[in-house]
Amino acid sequence: MTTTIEKPKTISLEEFLALPETKPASEYAQGIITQKVMPKGKHSIIQFELASAINQQTKPQKFAYALPEFRCTFAERSIVADIAVICWQNLPLDPNGEIGNQFNHPPDWIIEILSPDQSSVLVIEKILFCLKEGSEIGWLIDPATKSVIIFQNGSTQIYFAKTKTQLPLPVLKGLEAWQITASDIFAWLKI
Repeated sequence: MTTTIEKPKTISLEEFLALPETKPASEYAQGIITQKVMPKGKHSIIQFELASAINQQTKPQKFAYALPEFRCTFAERSIVADIAVICWQNLPLDPNGEIGNQFNHPPDWIIEILSPDQSSVLVIEKILFCLKEGSEIGWLIDPATKSVIIFQNGSTQIYFAKTKTQLPLPVLKGLEAWQITASDIFAWLKI
């Protein structure tokens, strides 16, 4: 008996971008489309609160903007970061000076939040790809372990919310005066 395995159908990036958006969003890499996992409660709260906290620090000075579920298309790939933090000078603008709909660069800071049943390996690969293509820093937030993994300058650090000593998490250069800890992030889950 012979078993044949069908190779998944691949499409071009242009064909992918012409497709209608899906909910949850779909991403494109190497000709393959994958759909993101539907966010659950903890993911949604952390995403909302963290984007708001970052924007409170960055928007008044026009330093950066934290955008949830923001599509970034670059290096023959199209990703949707849970939170893409874009430095002000890199924000895409349309001819009217309003925020543009297409962003063709990696986010300056990519933040991903694991959902139950989501592969951490695939999310880490996405963060590492962004760093290789120019992102300054990447965070992977894991509500199950109450940890934040920081990817920056070729090194990786893990911060746990339950450790006695809470160190401030590394952030974008120029934003170091703002201090947030892993414990601060997971405190938002208490309702």
